[in-house]
Amino acid sequence: MKVIVIGCTHAGTAAIVNTKKLYPDAEVTVYERNNNISFLSCGIALHVADVVKDPKGLFYNSPEGLSELGVVTKMEHDVIKVDVKNKCVEVKDLNTGETFEDTYDKLIVTLGSWPIVPPIPGIELENIVLSKNYNHSQAIIEKAKQVNRIVVIGAGYIGVELAEAFEILGKETVLIDAETRIMSKYLDAPFTDKAEEAFTEHGVKLATGEKVVRFEGTDGKVNAVVTDKGTYEADLVVLCIGFKPNTTLLQGQVDMLPNGAIIIDEYMHTSVEDVFAAGDCCVVNYNPAGESRYIPLATNAVRMGTLVAMNLVQPTLKYMGTQGTSGIKIYDYNIASTGLTEEAAKATTDLKVQSVTITDAYRPEFMPTHEEAMIKLVYEEGTHRVLGGQILSKYDLTQLMNTLSVVVQNNMTVEELAMTDFFFQPHFNKPWSLLNLVALKALEK
Repeated sequence: MKVIVIGCTHAGTAAIVNTKKLYPDAEVTVYERNNNISFLSCGIALHVADVVKDPKGLFYNSPEGLSELGVVTKMEHDVIKVDVKNKCVEVKDLNTGETFEDTYDKLIVTLGSWPIVPPIPGIELENIVLSKNYNHSQAIIEKAKQVNRIVVIGAGYIGVELAEAFEILGKETVLIDAETRIMSKYLDAPFTDKAEEAFTEHGVKLATGEKVVRFEGTDGKVNAVVTDKGTYEADLVVLCIGFKPNTTLLQGQVDMLPNGAIIIDEYMHTSVEDVFAAGDCCVVNYNPAGESRYIPLATNAVRMGTLVAMNLVQPTLKYMGTQGTSGIKIYDYNIASTGLTEEAAKATTDLKVQSVTITDAYRPEFMPTHEEAMIKLVYEEGTHRVLGGQILSKYDLTQLMNTLSVVVQNNMTVEELAMTDFFFQPHFNKPWSLLNLVALKALEK
């Protein structure tokens, strides 16, 4: 069996490693346009802030590691054409310029995503950079050393983490987003309010509800970001607006959503036989809403890549979908969420939802410390099916959202969550878990 893998970050690495594990005799070739693989881009801000001092730790595999598994590892090789009818690809060696063809029995497409770069006037100015891969991280670090005024555009997880990192480095930092709240896709207002207060207290300027209209510069370098409400001086601008599927290579050959995300079935098959896809280039089954969505997350990618290998020869294990579970640390706050927020549920679905929020100490007040936590539960009106939740505390309780992710995935109700068995030990919690308590509060409504 001859297998070609295009792209080798999270999904690609998982697919390759597990394919060789399950099918040691398979001839696996990977084509990757970069000179590195498996870079954890979620660690960029930690590297920028010098929390992670050695970037080598942000790689969990290497071209040499794949070669040791018997994988034909072709780095700095760009697949420029795919012909799914004839099962062949055209590849360009980026070092020599040579092009050649290769054939496959099974094709694994793990092309990933790429940052959205809107056509804003002045976007071509120097020192306007992206934040996605290892090379981006190195460029950000080197440029940040030489400047003081930094503007981050986009207040999703990557943007807020970078804004915090720049402030920690002592930079004059502005965070701009067109939405009226930071991290609005992941959290409802009471939670983003706390994070915004932390940023303001640390001197980060928040320019929310503002749309960037142009960049200004002198001598070819950016020196200002102009929004519809103000102008912000900047020596370095980092774009963190979002991501789009990197799938133009297969346009018109496999079924896709309008945004280019490849449509797959529950076994990772595309619409073309023997062509599989996984990771940020694909749709995912979003369980809380019961629909397909584009949610680029490394956690989805590694699961999907593993499933490709397991289903490569025959359908074996189904994809269970995702709740979009995620977590972040902003200064002293540990924050996590899973499933639908109340705002997203009302804006993007036909579901009628209710919610309840409680604030309580995570363990008994007789203990020497008993930090408070704020936890929210979102559930469907009528059925009481749990749809999502959020938590924020200075003590790390984010794993509760992993537990709640299982609750959502299994369509549990508020009543069931209220009476679910969780252990009690004063070092860790109260006789009623916070998840029990928030569900019990919902039942009172």
